[in-house]
Amino acid sequence: MKPKDAHLKRVIVDFKKLTPEILALLVEKYPHGYDDDHVISFRNAKNELVEAVEVTTEDTKYLVKVSTKLSVTMANYDEDDYEDFEDDDAEAVQPPEDFED
Repeated sequence: MKPKDAHLKRVIVDFKKLTPEILALLVEKYPHGYDDDHVISFRNAKNELVEAVEVTTEDTKYLVKVSTKLSVTMANYDEDDYEDFEDDDAEAVQPPEDFED
């Protein structure tokens, strides 16, 4: 028996590819941030361990890689910051100011 979400396209998203739409979905699903119970661990095609949080749209399951940049960006989220951008613009979401990798 297939899982109910087996028909969904699965997309792994790094912070660099995060769009305003996906960020908004994350903040909506995790309004107080995510914690260890929300994190999914899996191995990617290169057999690297990946930790991500999941958000789902009508046709896609996004697995967004967790990072400090993601946590800070979610905590400081203001949808008005993205009103001049398209929902799918990966250039719109920038790392927090004064943030070093």
